[in-house]
Amino acid sequence: MGREDQMSQQRLEVVDPANAPPVWAALRNEAEAAAQNESALASLLAAVILNHRSLGGALSYQLARKLGDQELRAMSIREIAEEAYATNPGLVGAAEADLKAVFERDPACKGYLQPFLFFKGFLALQTQRVAHWLWAEGRETLALYLQSRMSELFQVDIHPATRIGRGVFVDHGTGIVIGETAVIGDDVSMLQGVTLGGTGAERGDRHPKIGRGVLLGAGAKVLGNIVIGDYAKIASGSVVLKPVPAGCTAAGVPARIVNCPTCDEPAKSMDQSLSEAAYDYVI
Repeated sequence: MGREDQMSQQRLEVVDPANAPPVWAALRNEAEAAAQNESALASLLAAVILNHRSLGGALSYQLARKLGDQELRAMSIREIAEEAYATNPGLVGAAEADLKAVFERDPACKGYLQPFLFFKGFLALQTQRVAHWLWAEGRETLALYLQSRMSELFQVDIHPATRIGRGVFVDHGTGIVIGETAVIGDDVSMLQGVTLGGTGAERGDRHPKIGRGVLLGAGAKVLGNIVIGDYAKIASGSVVLKPVPAGCTAAGVPARIVNCPTCDEPAKSMDQSLSEAAYDYVI
């Protein structure tokens, strides 16, 4: 068997869904098709995806390619990400869940290739996951460096200490700010301009706790150490200063409860509308 045949066989073994996680297999297949359809991007697709044997390997390369600069070269960042993924494989599992979330909830997303290559919300979230691992390892200065690069490149500012669940969808990303002691549950969706911040200069546990399946609309501000219950919805442009019960919708400045219960899984449906009763009440 010639070398080209061996390489072809190896590639088929990698992308075979029976031997690879479905997301990774689909991502490779999409990259292969895109490389054939758009020759100008063939080298990029090979370097970022097709030359790697796992999602973690491709993701470490992609983050390094984006985050590397003159102070911290891409190879160094790649080694950091690879160390993080080897030490905590759950980080790659979380990235896979995040990719699924983007594909399932963003109607403009045609597959896994788009967010992996181009969506800054997804890339910022994966940067924060590596920075959070560094923070937990006591490497706080390097974690803060990655936070700074994330903010510069993606216009998303998430503290490395923030705890974030799996299957999180950060739509557009621009202008998102999330504080040090914030906690974000699984399956949360948030749009551009969201702030999870404090209410002043106090120290300690001072940021919001966002439950599972919550939808945070564009420009929503949630301030203080308050709990937003599971499957709640925060309407776009709202300023939330008090806890929101599970399954309820809060809207307004300052926000008030306008609908209980809301839809079953607002973060997955991405339904940012309010009920007719709520509109009548506000008007």
